Amino acid sequence: MHDVSRILVHSQVTVREALGRLDETGKGILLLVDADGRLLRTVTDGDLRRLILGGGSLDGVLGALAPKTPVSTDAPADAMAALAAMDRNRVDHLPMIDADGRPVGLYLRRDVDSPVLLSTPHLSDFERQFVEEAFKTNWIAPLGPNVDAFEKEIAEYAGVGHAAAVSSGTAAIHLALRLLGVSRGDSVFCSTLTFVASANPILYQGAVPTFIDSEPETWNMSPQALGAALEAASMAGALPKAVIVVNIYGQSADLDRIRALCDHYQVPVVEDAAESLGATYKSRQSGTSGRLGIYSFNGNKIITTSGGGMLVSDDGDLIGRARFLSTQAREPAPHYEHSVVGYNYRMSNVLAGIGRGQLKVLESRVAARRAVFERYREALADVDAIHWMPEAAFGRSTRWLSAFVVDRQVCVVTPAQILRRLAGERIEARPVWKPMHQQPLFFGSPYFSHEPGRSVTDALFRDGICLPSGSNMTGEQQGRVIDALRRCFAYPAIA
Repeated sequence: MHDVSRILVHSQVTVREALGRLDETGKGILLLVDADGRLLRTVTDGDLRRLILGGGSLDGVLGALAPKTPVSTDAPADAMAALAAMDRNRVDHLPMIDADGRPVGLYLRRDVDSPVLLSTPHLSDFERQFVEEAFKTNWIAPLGPNVDAFEKEIAEYAGVGHAAAVSSGTAAIHLALRLLGVSRGDSVFCSTLTFVASANPILYQGAVPTFIDSEPETWNMSPQALGAALEAASMAGALPKAVIVVNIYGQSADLDRIRALCDHYQVPVVEDAAESLGATYKSRQSGTSGRLGIYSFNGNKIITTSGGGMLVSDDGDLIGRARFLSTQAREPAPHYEHSVVGYNYRMSNVLAGIGRGQLKVLESRVAARRAVFERYREALADVDAIHWMPEAAFGRSTRWLSAFVVDRQVCVVTPAQILRRLAGERIEARPVWKPMHQQPLFFGSPYFSHEPGRSVTDALFRDGICLPSGSNMTGEQQGRVIDALRRCFAYPAIA
């Protein structure tokens, strides 16, 4: 709902001034009020145009407008109720008035008649120049100058030696496991709180996943659970070939503790930073603490190439091998020579151009997402049932998604009820990731919880919600989400 202070006008305001106010505020409407601030009527540019065509002048006053009963609401409406009222009355604006008839807010059709999505692409002014250069030079096929430059620029930003641009974050994880020698029957440990793309490559290689719980302090892999899993595997003589650590919702895991455990058992770490590009861990960039790191540029990520990923490492031999495998493992010969299985995993030159433009605004996108989170936190600070995802003291989270858990001790409203209510108001929110050890695909896979009898990820999935968090969210869109959430928590239960 919009603030109305800048669109309130009185009868002595001139038509010229009113047109200027309409242009300045951009809301398409003014609210004409009497001396006591009570709403008399709405004023649109169409009303002003008709007044002039009827003989009025630009220097005439709004008091010359014919009386008109305004369409308004005198009760707190949700966005869908406001939209229904606008539909019934065939208007595009709905002022809200208090008990004395004074305007206190405004709904606009353009706001409430469109969905608020979870995380949408946010383009800048830079992408076009790189894409146009690709078209101009006819570098449309995979590989090309933009790919080379994007790899170099990502490596420089992250502070690593080498990077290989590929078709997706999933492809990058698959290549990482292949490079580390994971094969059929091997064991790979993986964070359980993640999207399935983190774990599917384990199956691609015919390996067997073991899932590791999260810790409550970061929602990321629990060093305590990992330590127990590694000790058990060592005693059984079956250490994993790799540990995939997933950084959730824009925050790095506690990589030093995890690496210390893995180094003790000589197990390499793959850092899945698909959701955390731009985050930091003890002054290091997220994605750079493992033997290999993964970034994703899917359409919902903090920066996007539409689809794509990056594999990074300080080991140039590994990245060189990744480039070889990702281009169908073609041997250096005048003909097409292949001695090992390869993949069609390289990024196109066009998409890399988009990525180069996006990388230029990464820091501003991080700042915008963090600001979205802060607005949620401040606006809902008095709602005791909301406990936000914590930010670890060891680094900066990007707040890729603003996530919270519902405290069932103080609230009987369930996350499922909240999600249904938000969906009914055309607001896209999601549960926290369903843990991999609960997925039918991985039924029976070993799982190590944070503590005996305490699974942190099960609780997070049961009670957690992710809110719309895009860096291009408007204040009005976020206000819709906040208002809807406040209504959800205002009642003991909702349908």
